[in-house]
Amino acid sequence: MTEPAITGIHHFSITVTDLEASLAWYERLLGAQRVPMKFPHYDCEDTGYGELLIEPRSGVVIGLHTNTGNDGQRFDEARTGLDHVALNVASRDELDQWTRRLDELGIPHSGVRAGEEPFPFATVVFRDPDNIQLELFAVG
Repeated sequence: MTEPAITGIHHFSITVTDLEASLAWYERLLGAQRVPMKFPHYDCEDTGYGELLIEPRSGVVIGLHTNTGNDGQRFDEARTGLDHVALNVASRDELDQWTRRLDELGIPHSGVRAGEEPFPFATVVFRDPDNIQLELFAVG
């Protein structure tokens, strides 16, 4: 019997403090398109909802959630839960294009960092409006 396979990332969902501001930020950064619907949280339908964006080139779906229980604190990867989200890009050249795009949008970032272990890679790190660390990652 073979192991079942994962074929890629379908979506990631995050809770944000200001849904409209985050929707606008991801739309501007990625050219993402809103899906015209709001969906309830399944475990707490009376306290929150989410909206979806689709990144048009990869098809990755981003769920942004708001909840009345959110106390407005910014994200901190030192707590239990999500550490960061890494999105694959095709090449180092494309990663360089992304750094120029981030500069154009005034989004602070790490600049391209490269390494050889455990395999050759290059990455650029930046944060969304809620301090969630995002990483663009090129292998090779």
